[in-house]
Amino acid sequence: MSTQNRDFSRRNFLKTGTLLSASALGGLAPFETLASTAFAAPNPEAESADAPKFVKAVPVWAFGLEKEMNVTLAFGVKFDVADAETAKNMILRSTGSTIMRIRVNGEFAGYGPARGPHGWFRVDEWKIGALLKPGQNTVVIEVAGYNSNSYYHLDQPSFLQAEIVDGAGNVLAATSADEKSDVPAFQAVYSHARLQKVQRFSFQRPFIEVYDLGRFHHDGVGLAEQPAVKYLPRRVPQPEFAIIEPKAWGPTGKVTRREKLEKPWRDRSLVNIGPKLKGFKLDELEIVLSDEIQRLDTTFDADAKPLAVDSVYNAGDAQVVDFGANYCGFFGFELEAASEGAKIAITFDEIATENGDVNFLRLGTCSAIQWTLKKGDAKCEAIEPHCARYAKIHCLEGSFKLKKFYLREYAYPAIREAAFACADKRLEEIYRAAILTYRENALDVFMDCPHRERAGWLCDSFFTARVAFDLTGKTDVEQAFLENYQLPEKFEFLPDGMIPMCYPADHNDGIYIPNWSLWFVAQLEEYSLRSPDRSTINGLRPRVEKLFKFFEKFENSDGLLEKLESWVFIEWSASSGFMQDVNYPSNMLYAAALDAAGRIYGVDAWRAKAAKIRAKIIEQSFDGEFFVDHAVRKEDGSLEVLRDRTEVCQYFAFFFKTATPESHPKLWATLLNEFGPNRIKEGGYPEIHKANSFVGNMLRLELLASANRGDQLLEESVAYNHYMAERTGTLWENDTPHASCDHGFASHVVRVFHRDVAGIYAVDAIAKKIAIRLPKLDALAWASAVQPVPGGAIKIRWEKQDGKLAYTLETPAGYDVAVENASGLEAVRR
Repeated sequence: MSTQNRDFSRRNFLKTGTLLSASALGGLAPFETLASTAFAAPNPEAESADAPKFVKAVPVWAFGLEKEMNVTLAFGVKFDVADAETAKNMILRSTGSTIMRIRVNGEFAGYGPARGPHGWFRVDEWKIGALLKPGQNTVVIEVAGYNSNSYYHLDQPSFLQAEIVDGAGNVLAATSADEKSDVPAFQAVYSHARLQKVQRFSFQRPFIEVYDLGRFHHDGVGLAEQPAVKYLPRRVPQPEFAIIEPKAWGPTGKVTRREKLEKPWRDRSLVNIGPKLKGFKLDELEIVLSDEIQRLDTTFDADAKPLAVDSVYNAGDAQVVDFGANYCGFFGFELEAASEGAKIAITFDEIATENGDVNFLRLGTCSAIQWTLKKGDAKCEAIEPHCARYAKIHCLEGSFKLKKFYLREYAYPAIREAAFACADKRLEEIYRAAILTYRENALDVFMDCPHRERAGWLCDSFFTARVAFDLTGKTDVEQAFLENYQLPEKFEFLPDGMIPMCYPADHNDGIYIPNWSLWFVAQLEEYSLRSPDRSTINGLRPRVEKLFKFFEKFENSDGLLEKLESWVFIEWSASSGFMQDVNYPSNMLYAAALDAAGRIYGVDAWRAKAAKIRAKIIEQSFDGEFFVDHAVRKEDGSLEVLRDRTEVCQYFAFFFKTATPESHPKLWATLLNEFGPNRIKEGGYPEIHKANSFVGNMLRLELLASANRGDQLLEESVAYNHYMAERTGTLWENDTPHASCDHGFASHVVRVFHRDVAGIYAVDAIAKKIAIRLPKLDALAWASAVQPVPGGAIKIRWEKQDGKLAYTLETPAGYDVAVENASGLEAVRR
């Protein structure tokens, strides 16, 4: 049957008053004109969702140690199970601070909790029945309480609250400080095996791991009940903890130790310890692991046999291991130590050096873990998650036989419902890399990266949230992310009204990115079009109002933001040098945020203000050819517009609707036709500073999509991303590998491929509308995709046959589906 073409353009769709999800609008959704009747009725389930309730357990910790840094306790309890049927429905309900690992009868059972905001703790319920047996059973929960500020975990007093519950709701064991508890109570011991006074992993993350199993004696501790806390549901799915084993072994080498270290690494995480960055000072450390590893010089032997599983390692042996791609999780091994005091160190990174080595300091991190072993068999696993493609095993002292080396994955569950395929295998490789990148950065919040920081960054989250909906049809991680920003009464150390650049985090140094908060508002509007969760949106209105009040004091007589304080940031490029005094990209974002909030909450004054800001930006910033980045205030009080111009500034102008193809057609044509990944190499517009992957190149792809430049979009997607996918199996923060090579925002190519290649152009999950746009792609013979949506999944495949475009399409019941044929061929539905 031949498909009738219907006018399903963005603007026509909007004129009908129908609201589109972010998927529908080609990346420009938040900044089109939307009807004010945006919200569906509140979702009763979302509004009534509540945390699981503890029946008997209370929060406990070792008496007097709840505020001490880097204390690890092991909580254990024995309890009886009548039979296998009774065990089947048993759960372990738990929460705590800071991190915990759960073992049932010696087997790994869980890790958590998911992160919440200050004063709130997310509750896990782990199904443990499959690990239980009739008779006596043992549950051990190892808890590390950090009490240190970071971008990863909150600086809050340590505690554990846990109980084991059967299918009828009966509590079989619980944390308690009451010796007369009527159910078996968890007993706690202080674990000396993990050294306490060690350095931070990075400026952004707390402590590294150094173990001495010869100190594996445990001191029983008295438990004290801790203050009651507030609870939240986990909301996000639990990880699957798949075991990932090496794909390749090599190179193999020998290490020698230098006695003198000429230039020891002295990162801020090591030397700037104090009230603004909590940790142990250099002279307090039991070991400076970064120094110890720096002392090691490795000589690789190309002819040496790899020291793979079942190999014996002797002192001085070193082996690089390749997992095949960047994976995030817990390094672990099984081995047999031939002598007391054998020592193994693992270093790791996302990329290998030119000679195949591992640079454990590349990211400004101490990417190393060390164990000192007892004689005999050992099964060891790190308690902190890390991300790497390459690991390097060092035998520093003694000898051992390696029986197993692995990484226990810690990521969002495998994506099984979404899929993409096409005739260009490079696009498929990029897609797989995007999936892995997404999973490792969408665990419980939308993170920037799974290694250096593990932080829930704004701006990154704007892009990753889109991908989450396209891959899962859900907004569970996004709801948790926004909820974290909604619930705190205030954000300590920050000016009143400002929100953290990343959260949950403690910013003791008072640093914030003022314009990053505006990405939050842009994301909030897109969330309102993805989710019926009106309660979160309404709950965040006071936060948005206070944020705009904060910015008012920086508005100059032209209504533009001037001399923003702290760290003003656009992207990692030359733009960082053009932040003051009036930064025009920041003002473009400010106008877009005001406009978005005006649509969300029906505040016309915000939208009118946005229009005035845009007009003033054009008046001052547009020089007739390009938008300039900034202006400075001179001593006489006048404003001087400077000539500094960046590529990313142009993309901000169009993405945030300060400029449109109609208002600035010449610049629009220049950007489309003369910019791109090869511009600098070809000598085009050398005076315009190039953009970077984060975030200019991503915005460029969105502009190409909005211009229906399908073939160019594919060509540039490959140019920007394929070399990353080939090298690490993930997508990067920058266009070079000097920073994170696994950055959540970069998974946004999933949206590009679903929307602009497969043709799943628009999904409005609230109004139950699906728009299919069969694309014009001369360079591609066929493509297919599956995209989950509430109530089912969209399945599409198209291919060129005999001068026509044949396609199949399946959609869930209850959706209104419209198809636009933009292919330039006759479309035939099969």
